[in-house]
Amino acid sequence: MRYYRVGTDGDPRVIVQTADAAYDLTSAKPSITSFLDLARAANITDRTVDDVAEQLLAQANDVAFDPTTDAMDAPVQPPEIWAAGVTYQISEEAREAESTMPDMYREVYHSERPEIFFKATPNRTVGPDEEVGIRADSEWDVPEPELAIVLYEGEAVGYTIGNDMSSRSIEGENPLYLPQAKIYDRCCSIGPCVTSAEEIGDPHDLEMNMTITRDEELMFEGSTTTANMAQTCEDLADYYNRHNAVPELSVLLTGTAIVPDESFTLAPEDHVSINVEGIGVLENDVRVV
Repeated sequence: MRYYRVGTDGDPRVIVQTADAAYDLTSAKPSITSFLDLARAANITDRTVDDVAEQLLAQANDVAFDPTTDAMDAPVQPPEIWAAGVTYQISEEAREAESTMPDMYREVYHSERPEIFFKATPNRTVGPDEEVGIRADSEWDVPEPELAIVLYEGEAVGYTIGNDMSSRSIEGENPLYLPQAKIYDRCCSIGPCVTSAEEIGDPHDLEMNMTITRDEELMFEGSTTTANMAQTCEDLADYYNRHNAVPELSVLLTGTAIVPDESFTLAPEDHVSINVEGIGVLENDVRVV
């Protein structure tokens, strides 16, 4: 099942999309206004999120919902978003090419311990069709399309799409500038939904593609598969949880394998579209922050 959050005008609601229809779960249980409410109920009753939703479908109103046209909010609002880096070979090669210290990226790519770093807070995160940001003090900016793990008390309960916006010029100048290259206003987008872990099945067998258009002209197109990840989602989540007081709900981005050419940088009003098999399409325009 796929879970969307709509009604940001003070009336948040959870819409679940099954293979056949869409249902307003909040109409069946008014206390369920977020994916967190579902995950919490599943945890308390020792069931899956889909099991909880399935029980509510008979009482829920069916709705005419189209994720390609209807407005929606970010599907989750975690207090923390973290990210993993250098989990695909092409990412490792791109980070080496941009950096004055390339050996460190090569070493972490081949290391057992992955790169895990803090990415965003809710006020720095946007949802579908909202604007992502590029820094005014950066000359080379790119989106990074990523499979994102949705975690409840550190355990994977679903997956969404993440866009880890990055300043390659700032990080390339010195790796110690990573926080400034990664953490700033509108530095991350997630959405359009959370697909349950049960429906995704194997997260390492998903097709992913990204397009960037400018004034309706295609500027970049790339595709990959999560089968190319050097680390597993399970291992990344394990390292994220180690010796870390994780919040009740969090999101962990798993790294990118789609990297625009070195000659490309984002510009204001560019349109970024990321498609991940089994989840959907995350779309955002670009602005300077």
